[in-house]
Amino acid sequence: MSSRDPSTSSPDPLTPSTQNVAKPGVRLAVVAVIACLAQFMVVLDSSIVNVALPAMKAGLGLSVGAQQWVVDGYLITFGGLLLLASRASDLFGRRRVFQIGLVVFTAASLLGGLAQDGVMLLVARFVQGAGAAALGPASLSLITASHTEPGRRTRALTWWGVAAAGAGAAGIVLGGVLTASLSWRWVLLVNVPIGAGLLVATFVALQASTASERRTRIDVPGAVTVTLGVAAIVYGVSAAPQDGWASGQVLAAIAAAIVLLAAFLLIESRTREPLIPREVFAEHNVRIGNVLTGCLGLVITAPLFFLSLYLQQVLGETALRAGLSLLPMAVVISVGVLTSQKLIPGVGPKRLVLGGGLIAAGGLVWLAQLPVHSAYAVHVLAPTLIVGAGMSVMMMPAIVAATTGGDPRNAGVASGLINMCRQIGGALGLAALVTVASTVTHQGHTTGPESVVHGYRTALLVAAAVSLATAVLSLLLKEPRASAPAAPARRDEATADAGRPG
Repeated sequence: MSSRDPSTSSPDPLTPSTQNVAKPGVRLAVVAVIACLAQFMVVLDSSIVNVALPAMKAGLGLSVGAQQWVVDGYLITFGGLLLLASRASDLFGRRRVFQIGLVVFTAASLLGGLAQDGVMLLVARFVQGAGAAALGPASLSLITASHTEPGRRTRALTWWGVAAAGAGAAGIVLGGVLTASLSWRWVLLVNVPIGAGLLVATFVALQASTASERRTRIDVPGAVTVTLGVAAIVYGVSAAPQDGWASGQVLAAIAAAIVLLAAFLLIESRTREPLIPREVFAEHNVRIGNVLTGCLGLVITAPLFFLSLYLQQVLGETALRAGLSLLPMAVVISVGVLTSQKLIPGVGPKRLVLGGGLIAAGGLVWLAQLPVHSAYAVHVLAPTLIVGAGMSVMMMPAIVAATTGGDPRNAGVASGLINMCRQIGGALGLAALVTVASTVTHQGHTTGPESVVHGYRTALLVAAAVSLATAVLSLLLKEPRASAPAAPARRDEATADAGRPG
C-alpha cells in the first residue's frame, strides 16, 4: 500500500525499476510467503486478544475500560501511523521498514506477554500497533514491487488477502486454544518465534530496495498529532461513564483532542509533503468511501468484543468454547470478503454496500435480543452468521468504489487512507459503544447479569443503527469509472486491502 506523493521522485512500487526485492536466486514465491506470514501475524493480533480479555482481566485486574483499551490501543497506533509508515517505506526502502516493523512488533509482543500489570500490557499493545503499521503496508509493497507480471501479482495478492482474512478467523480460535491450554500470555508470546523467524528470512531472502533518490521530509508531526488526537478522544469518551461528561478529566481529554486534531489539519495544510496529497480529497468517492469504511470499522469490531465478554462473563463459557462459538461468523466474513469481488462487475459497489448494510443491521438487531440465559443456535449462531454475511458483502465494494476512477498516482494513498479510517473507526466506535453499554448498565433498575446484558443489547442496537446509516450513505456513491490501462494493478493493491479486518 504505497502512499506515494506524485510530487516526489520516489519510485513507483509497481514498475520494473523497483524489482529488486528478492536476492538473486531467490524465488518470488519466497517473497510472497514472507509477506503473507507478516500480514497474517498483524491481522491475527487484532482478533486473537478478544477471547483472552476475561483471562487478562482476572490475571491483571483489568477494568472493562482497560479491556477496551487492549483492543483500541492496537487499533489507534496501527491506523494512526499507517500512512506515515507507507511513506517511510517509499523513501527509505521496503526491507528496512519491514525489518524495523518486525523488531518493534516482536519486542512489544514479548513485553505484553511478560506484563506484570495493566499499564505494562497497554503500553505493549500501543507499541505493537506501531510495529503493525510498518509491517502492513511494507508486506504488501514487497509483493507489488517484486511481482511485476499481472497474473503473478494477482495470484500473490489473492494469497495475501487469504492470509489476512484467514487470520481474523484463526485469531478467535487460536486465542481460545492458547488461553485455555496455556495462558492468556501466549496470545502475545506466540508472535515472538514467528517474528524472529521472519526477521531471519528477510536477511536471507530479501535485498535492500531502492530508496527515493530525493530525500524528502516525511510528515512525522502530522502522524503524531492525528494519532494522539484520536487517542485523546477515545480516552475522554471511555472515561465519561465513570467520571461524568462534566468532569475535568474528560473535558481536558476532549479539549486536548480538539487542539491536536486542529494542529494536524494546520500541519497538513502547510507542509510541502503532507501524509495525504490534497488532491485526493477532491475525489467524491474517496470522501464517501472513507466515511463508509470508518463506520465499517465499528460494525466489525463491536460484535466480537461484546460477544466475547457475554459468552465468558455472563454465560460462563471457557475461552476455547467462546472462540469456537465465534468462529462461524469469522469464517463467513473471510469467505465473503474473498468472493464478493465476483459480484461487483454485475451488481455494482453501491448496491452491494446498500444490501450488505441492511443485512448486517438486521443481524445486529436480532443479536441485540441476547438473554441472560441463551440458546446458542438461536441467540448467537444465527444472528452472527447474518451479521458476518452483511459485513463481508460491504467491505470490498466500498474499497473498490473509493479507489477506482481517480488519478492512478493517488490510488495507493487512497487505499492507505481507507485502511487507516477503518482501524481508527473501529477504535473510536468501540470506545463509544463501551461508554453506551457502561452508562446503561449503571443507570439500569436491575443489578447483576441482567443489567450488564441490557448494556450490551443497547450497544449492539447502536451498532445496528450505524450499519443502517452506512447503507443509506452508500447511496451517495458514484459508480466507479472504468480503469485506465495502467490502473488495474493499483486496483489489485486496493482490492487486497479488503481482506484485512478492523
